[in-house]
Amino acid sequence: MNAAGRIRQATARDIPKTYALIRELAEYERALDQVNIGEATLLEDGFGPNPAYGLLVVEPADRDEVVGVALHYEKYSTWNGRCLFLEDLVVTQEERGKGFGKLLFQAVAQEAVRRGCAYMQWQVLDWNTPAIEFYKSLDSEVSSEWLNGRLEGNALRALAKG
Repeated sequence: MNAAGRIRQATARDIPKTYALIRELAEYERALDQVNIGEATLLEDGFGPNPAYGLLVVEPADRDEVVGVALHYEKYSTWNGRCLFLEDLVVTQEERGKGFGKLLFQAVAQEAVRRGCAYMQWQVLDWNTPAIEFYKSLDSEVSSEWLNGRLEGNALRALAKG
């Protein structure tokens, strides 16, 4: 189904809805207790003097209401150069299946091409079959070849201390 919607760059006014969607996604992914930031951090990190991410929002054509977001940032590949990482793409549960996710995904792809990126990348949980099928339907590769590494909290601080 093709959605009738508008994609736009987010503004600071979109942070409360963005935060609500982040929490909705975290709850869906059974990880709500792992959301460790709030609206103030999102505001500073996205709209402060040194933005760490870009944010696109989608609104239905018939109303001014954010129903989905795509948060992305640039990364660098030593083999390929500039790449765009899609951290999260989420559409509110009531609006899923209407094509808004595809509009957002396409807009991120356009941003990657505009920036001269070699590719765009994202992660998806191995049990999230609807998302995996969505990405595959857009001729994307979904690979389980790479494992994710992570160092956080006390272990991060201990290693940094030396």
